[in-house]
Amino acid sequence: MPDAPLPAQPLSEHRFPCDNCGSDMRYDPLAGLLVCDHCGNTRPIEGGGFATQPIREIDLQAGLEADLPNAEMEEIRVTSCPNCGAQVEFDPGSHATECPFCATPVVIDTGLNRHIKPRAVLPFALTEETARDAMTNWLGRLWFAPNGLQEYARKGRRMQGIYVPYWTYDADTKSSYQGERGTVYYVTQTVMRDGKREQVQVPKVRWRPASGRVARFFDDVLVLASTSLPKRYTDALEPWDLSALEPYAPEYLAGFRAESYAVSLEDGFVQARAIMDRTIERDVKFDIGGDRQRVHAIDTQLSNLTFKHILLPVWLAAYKYQGKTYRFVVNGRSGQVQGERPYSAVKIFIAVVLGLMVAGVIGYFAAQQQ
Repeated sequence: MPDAPLPAQPLSEHRFPCDNCGSDMRYDPLAGLLVCDHCGNTRPIEGGGFATQPIREIDLQAGLEADLPNAEMEEIRVTSCPNCGAQVEFDPGSHATECPFCATPVVIDTGLNRHIKPRAVLPFALTEETARDAMTNWLGRLWFAPNGLQEYARKGRRMQGIYVPYWTYDADTKSSYQGERGTVYYVTQTVMRDGKREQVQVPKVRWRPASGRVARFFDDVLVLASTSLPKRYTDALEPWDLSALEPYAPEYLAGFRAESYAVSLEDGFVQARAIMDRTIERDVKFDIGGDRQRVHAIDTQLSNLTFKHILLPVWLAAYKYQGKTYRFVVNGRSGQVQGERPYSAVKIFIAVVLGLMVAGVIGYFAAQQQ
């Protein structure tokens, strides 16, 4: 996607000084306010929690052609982690840090990047303490996890709140199809079993041509715009309560980090189109009906294509233990946990030995009974 002409919206620091003491305020997930940890002062987010109008979508074709108004663009300062490739946004005052996704030390690139601004944000609803409890409880249920990692996770550093980028796509679709409808019927056949003749019912399928049209409106087809975490982790954090999205305000990012999108708008739409096509194929099979269906061709026309860039909340922990990095992610709204499933060789060995002992005891008593 080619760059749009400058200037874009200026870089935002996501820092909000307290009116009383000047200390940086942070967004408190429980209060839904900006809170100063130094003096206790609070400040509401203008318009926060009172979004009565739907969040406006953006024309997809304009986005693909880089023909968006300057107000839809912003300049952000990011660095690419040399280990996991995360595109993490940092405040202008930072010069060196550690990647929150894999705990690799990185040095900030001082260059600016032009990006499509987030249109909406799903604010954190869980505190770091609640997310950590969810993670340690999840680890505690993994019997084969090394005890050392479980203990390190309990006593390790704080989890980091990260806003992860996503694209959403809307589309009106009208599809015509050609296929076949299968009706199952049964015929009686004689077969030989154990030297005897038996009559059995054998299923057959009678196929007839089928054609028709289906239509569907797709609302907020969600596509991960990050490549720093395995997709199986982020998919397992779903569902997200997108009905609670708030219009983007940088105050929600105070005290948190935001990852910049690494999947382009065009590549994201390719993924969204694949999701739409799978749903349309299910609609076609339902429309064909019958007992079986064959789909030969689907021709889909799309219209009213729109998109938006949104940020979803994830609590993240990256622990280095015995030379390996373990990552755990927690849905910042629901508390759903996903991550690497570490295994302890000692525990596995003990389990195998115990299993063999139990099998030996059972075999011994079985032999005695005979």
